[in-house]
Amino acid sequence: VHLVESGGALVQAGGSLRLSCVASEHIFSNNVMGWFRQPAGKVREFVARISTDGSNSHYSDSVKGRFTISRDYAKNTVYLQMNSLKPEDTAVYYCAAGMMATSWNYWGQGTQVTVSS
Repeated sequence: VHLVESGGALVQAGGSLRLSCVASEHIFSNNVMGWFRQPAGKVREFVARISTDGSNSHYSDSVKGRFTISRDYAKNTVYLQMNSLKPEDTAVYYCAAGMMATSWNYWGQGTQVTVSS
């Protein structure tokens, strides 16, 4: 298993959660890291990504200003800090890694985030 997510939970609207994804050292050090999500019955969608050196990040319009992606090289971990959560953020969240932002080669098993209104 290359990527392991954790941190999903049930939270009220307006609340916060932080998701974590631990990667193997080789994958973490050499790949762009990203987060995706898949609401029930819908297709998987991009949420955020961070460059290999951590200098650049990019967000979907739906989470911009509320979510922050970061990476900790000492722990081989990428985080997704989610603030001001909304019911429409409810989904299974997946961690991913890839050599390029458009090519994701590794995926985690997913962690459920449920936001109640």
